[in-house]
Amino acid sequence: MALKVYERHLAREIYGATLLVLAAFLALFAFFDLINEMAEVGKDSYQFHHAIAYVALTLPGRAYEIFPIAVLIGSLYALTLLARHSEITVLRASGLSTGALLLTLAKIGVAFVALTFILGEFVAPPAERAAQQLRLTAMSKLVGQEFRSGLWVKDGLSFINVREVLPDASLRKIRVYGFDEMYRLRSISEAEEGRFLPPSHWRLTRVVKTEFDVEPGKERARVTRQDELVWQSALSPDILAVLLVVPERMSLINLYQYIRHLSDNQQKTQRYEIALWKKLIYPLATLVMMALALPFAYTHGRMGAVSIKVFAGVMLGILFHMLNGLFAHLGVINSWQPLVSATTPSVIFLLAAGTMLWWVERR
Repeated sequence: MALKVYERHLAREIYGATLLVLAAFLALFAFFDLINEMAEVGKDSYQFHHAIAYVALTLPGRAYEIFPIAVLIGSLYALTLLARHSEITVLRASGLSTGALLLTLAKIGVAFVALTFILGEFVAPPAERAAQQLRLTAMSKLVGQEFRSGLWVKDGLSFINVREVLPDASLRKIRVYGFDEMYRLRSISEAEEGRFLPPSHWRLTRVVKTEFDVEPGKERARVTRQDELVWQSALSPDILAVLLVVPERMSLINLYQYIRHLSDNQQKTQRYEIALWKKLIYPLATLVMMALALPFAYTHGRMGAVSIKVFAGVMLGILFHMLNGLFAHLGVINSWQPLVSATTPSVIFLLAAGTMLWWVERR
């Protein structure tokens, strides 16, 4: 549906203000992130240009996180300026109801919803993974090397221990402990290296396998050695990529696959289910932010009042960001329904927007 003249005018003002706010936030975050990375420059092969590249690759993730906040502040600033110039008053005097104005903002906000989804699903996850891989490679570090015993993954009746995971998802020093249905240890396989063979196999090299016969009266062990072995496992580079990217910056497909992997192995999925629902709900938060900005446009004010309203928008945006993190952690701790944990902050702000609109309408 084509936008009317006043809708195009509102869209131009809101888009321009939001992009300006987003650019300012990204510049600020990039500056502080770069300062933080300076402490790592000089370690191993990590140089200043690596730090710049790392910060640049993390910016899409930053943009995704702060986009609803930028929409709130940008919409609030644009609408408040229009109200200051009496343009909102003229529109309302011409017969434009609050419902019609909300519908107009929803039309304008569709672009924000789409952009937020594209950033969170197609841009931020690969960029974040590339950033972490670049940093690990330059600093000669290994994924998960902070764990004293390496990484542990459950795969059916097997427990897999990997001492080193390289940034390219190849494995070193692998141990596979195989159990039977009675949870008796039946075999231990050790391999020096492993490389993934799509869709679900690994090529293991220098393999030593110890098999145990646990039948009563026949207890014995048999050791076999192989230079190379093709091993089938549910473990995949996508699952290992979870170690590089926090759940909130993973793509929906990777989250879904990892949740299935955990479920198949009777492991807790709460944190990742909350992240999955947040990925689905988060783009719609931009519409909530635009609705929250509308009540501020119904009051006139001088430039000083505009500054106060923008400051209020910044505080509301920070509160929304904090509530998102708070309810995600509370959901994991208290085993809340993932949908409830993911939607509560947006619902709170939507109720706040409705209450504020009701209050200004009564005035």
